[in-house]
Amino acid sequence: MITISLCMIVKNEETALPRCLASVASAVDQIIIVDTGSTDNTISTAQPFKANIHTFQWIDDFSAARNYAFSLADQEYILWLDADDVLKEEDLAKLITLKETLNPMIDSVTMNYNLAFDEYGNTISSLRRNRLVKRSNQFRWIGQVHEYLEVSGQIHDSDISVTHCGDERDSDRNLHLYLKKWSRQEPFSPRDTYYFANELLDHHMHEMAVLYYRKFLDQGLGWVEDNIAACGKVADCYHALGEPDKEMQFTLKSFEYASPRPEFCCRLGFHFLEKNDPRTSLYWYLQAVQMAPPADHWAIRNNSCSTWLPHLQLCVCYDRLGEHELAYQHNELARKYRPEDKAILANKLYLESILQVQTG
Repeated sequence: MITISLCMIVKNEETALPRCLASVASAVDQIIIVDTGSTDNTISTAQPFKANIHTFQWIDDFSAARNYAFSLADQEYILWLDADDVLKEEDLAKLITLKETLNPMIDSVTMNYNLAFDEYGNTISSLRRNRLVKRSNQFRWIGQVHEYLEVSGQIHDSDISVTHCGDERDSDRNLHLYLKKWSRQEPFSPRDTYYFANELLDHHMHEMAVLYYRKFLDQGLGWVEDNIAACGKVADCYHALGEPDKEMQFTLKSFEYASPRPEFCCRLGFHFLEKNDPRTSLYWYLQAVQMAPPADHWAIRNNSCSTWLPHLQLCVCYDRLGEHELAYQHNELARKYRPEDKAILANKLYLESILQVQTG
């Protein structure tokens, strides 16, 4: 059985940290907490978990802090989490089983990272990350902001999920770090350019976001999944700016990088539905539900676009075309994902009344 060090960097997490540690403590052999400048009771909340607590002078560099935390570990493998992450009960059980059975030749274990949920508990946004790595390999974190763990060797894709329970307390933090870097005229890597644009979009600075997304795409040096995502985000910016032609231009530009994804098929379906062209809209929503998910499981996925959303929109399309039986079938498929959705339930009653008249 392998042994595990949990390594975390924290600041002002007195509420979230105990929840995180309680969800994972029974699966790890060592807990290392690196505090980067808390002014609340974060440190004291970690003490009941017998954590090894250290401090690190914050230098506006997340990788530096994470690498320091990793350097303090002394178990065979290192698990990393943020304070607003948790392992649900079933995932904790899976981690304990993995700990007992993992081949020690494995260099890194990936886990799902569930980022956002709808009101019915469905995961609507997720990706995969390297979460558990062999300490002896001395893998390093890269990047001042939106850092990533650079790994190599034998990778095991587990079915364990980490659940993000974050809030918006630090919503300005990363933008400020990038703006500092920008004001000092320090060079931006392609990754920096992309994530800076993301921060600008999140803060509704649409025109400046477009500038940096286009700069990122024009460089031609980005990861293909970031290129595809950037097209969608530029389309979002142009939608907010009221420029539908440019929105369509960047929706279609995503096809330059890979075959159509469900998210972009749904964009096109909505575009034509707004133009009162349900037949063309129908085509694109059908593509969204029929296509296989992308092979690259590292990219963020909007799961709604391959589950309930296109079925709900197909219901609308078929209803407008007078094909009420098909509209009802797709509404029922949407209802499997969102059984209490008021719009879906209203559709059900409406379509049942029509079908009853037609068959009566």
